Amino acid sequence: MTTDLLLTRSSALPLEIVCQRLIEVATSHKFGVLANHNLREKMESKGVSFARECRVIEVCNPQQAQVVLNQAIEISTALPCRISVYEEADRTILATIKPTMLLTMFHAPGAAATAQDVEDTLIRIMEETCRD
Repeated sequence: MTTDLLLTRSSALPLEIVCQRLIEVATSHKFGVLANHNLREKMESKGVSFARECRVIEVCNPQQAQVVLNQAIEISTALPCRISVYEEADRTILATIKPTMLLTMFHAPGAAATAQDVEDTLIRIMEETCRD
């Protein structure tokens, strides 16, 4: 499913396997994995009960990041790209905000092509990750 703001894909694979595959696939597309947040564990460590499994995996291609940051340093507030992985109705869902939509918040028309390249690559990463 794709909306105006989000890109989503789903898989029948278990969440843990999807997370492992996502990291491997992102790396194969020259995106480094900067962090892997387990939201349930983080919230529970702060005394907040949260029953859902949800991971947020931060990925970045440094060369592409440099291009957009050179256009407008304030784009740093939207970096790195985050891909959420969670369970919904017996499916594992991957979701991310479209880089092209994030870019509209900043005055950086010279970064549009790079944002589109990043978005296209994120789509490929998510689709490859979800293959059964």
